Amino acid sequence: MSSFTSQVLLSTETLTLRDVHCTGTCRHRSTEECAASTQLVFPYRGFYLRHVASDQTVADANHVLFFNAEQGYQVSHPLEGGDACLSLSLSNALLAELAPKALFHAGEGTIFRAQSQRIDARAQALVALLRHNLEHGSIEPLEAEALTLTLVCRSLGPRTSRTPGSTHARRRLADRVKMVLASDLSRRWTLAEIGKEIGSSPVYLTQVFKQVEGVPLYRYQLQLRLARALDLLAKVEDLSALAAELGFSSHSHFANAFRQTYGRSPTEFRQASRQA
Repeated sequence: MSSFTSQVLLSTETLTLRDVHCTGTCRHRSTEECAASTQLVFPYRGFYLRHVASDQTVADANHVLFFNAEQGYQVSHPLEGGDACLSLSLSNALLAELAPKALFHAGEGTIFRAQSQRIDARAQALVALLRHNLEHGSIEPLEAEALTLTLVCRSLGPRTSRTPGSTHARRRLADRVKMVLASDLSRRWTLAEIGKEIGSSPVYLTQVFKQVEGVPLYRYQLQLRLARALDLLAKVEDLSALAAELGFSSHSHFANAFRQTYGRSPTEFRQASRQA
């Protein structure tokens, strides 16, 4: 069985943020669970699959997952290493105020229609800043609450997010591609190598992936690598070693990609995550 640890990072009258870690030792579907309250879950490390009846969704750092209250689900970890997530609970009334109505089942309150939704790089940066600063005790509750609500709006708003589309078969193919990428973030994959892993032609898998996720395959992989950098930056000093670990050709390649994505250099982000 997989083991969990859960640490409350912030608890106010408005919301609760938890840092949840799972060892991921259970490769097959777990026993069915259900959340006591509706939660938004932001994976920031690792990879797992969440199953609701016959539907499945990928949990990685490019997505927010929706856990509806009292809805049964199972999880499986096809890759080693477990996972870590930032889990957010807030009232149904507040959630209804923040989220577009199109995300919910009509006439059923705050029950999400989909299991997950892709988030953008700015939302990933907010997840990292919140977690690092709350861990270090370097942010006041009021500011943390404001940043959390900004994260919700950023992740659920129609301008910056995209609900997965296409057919069931195409979504499953895209899920297999995501698992290949997550199995080795540092590897410089080629289309032929990915195609061989999943049994698909390079042209077809790139077309399907773009249709399902709304971004090119290379951009999705880059965002995964940079999300891992967000996770590690507060703990590492050697940025050149980090760049190599994440598969970048050089420190400058890593720094340029990071700045273009997040609007600041890795050093500046690390300073912000360690602010006193």
